[in-house]
Amino acid sequence: MRRTVQLFVTCIIDTLYPETGEAVVHVLQRAGVEVSFPPGQTCCGQPAFNAGLRKQARKMAIQTMRAFEPYPGPVVVPSGSCAAMIRHSYAELFADDPKWLPSALALAGRTYEFSEFLVDVLGVTDLNARFEGRLTYHSSCHLLRGLGVDSQPRALLAAVRKADFVELPDSGDCCGFGGVFSLEHPEISTAMLERKIANLETSGASVVVSCDAGCITNINGGLHRKHKPQRAVHLADILDHI
Repeated sequence: MRRTVQLFVTCIIDTLYPETGEAVVHVLQRAGVEVSFPPGQTCCGQPAFNAGLRKQARKMAIQTMRAFEPYPGPVVVPSGSCAAMIRHSYAELFADDPKWLPSALALAGRTYEFSEFLVDVLGVTDLNARFEGRLTYHSSCHLLRGLGVDSQPRALLAAVRKADFVELPDSGDCCGFGGVFSLEHPEISTAMLERKIANLETSGASVVVSCDAGCITNINGGLHRKHKPQRAVHLADILDHI
């Protein structure tokens, strides 16, 4: 019997990148698991949490916990920032709430970021993916620093056939998005993004891969405004090429 995972697709992928959500499902199925999509899921609450709106963040977190509570098994999230929110920040949000803290800890304990689940849980790195061209990788902040996930997406990319993988200079530096950070500090955000784009050009890669749709949106926006030919894509989009 195939293992079943629960997909938390995230609001930004659901809204802006539905094809990436489909790619996540395809890749997980090729890795040997069934994928379920619990209804009722919306936003994890991270934007409100980062903005200091704890009351609103709690409401969204409770909705997320209610949506997934009836569905057992691992919860897979194609976003380092959303996975980090559930894994770490839910416990903080409900630290003084004996009613919801057990649910927050239970959900956190079975939540995995997409690449982390493939490599660390399933033991899969080679998905028979193919991509002709030069790739590089941007380490998103929450994935790298919040979850400590870095080798896993790199291992998956290293197994992509025909791909020419090169390192991105300062790959762990923030792209400048940071959710509400880019709105509250636009000048700093823009400077960080310009440095990221300059490093992408230095790498010689035509595609930069990330595991966070927020970073992808920000980098692609900067590339578009500068009329650059490179593009940013999600890891799942590359792994879905067979």
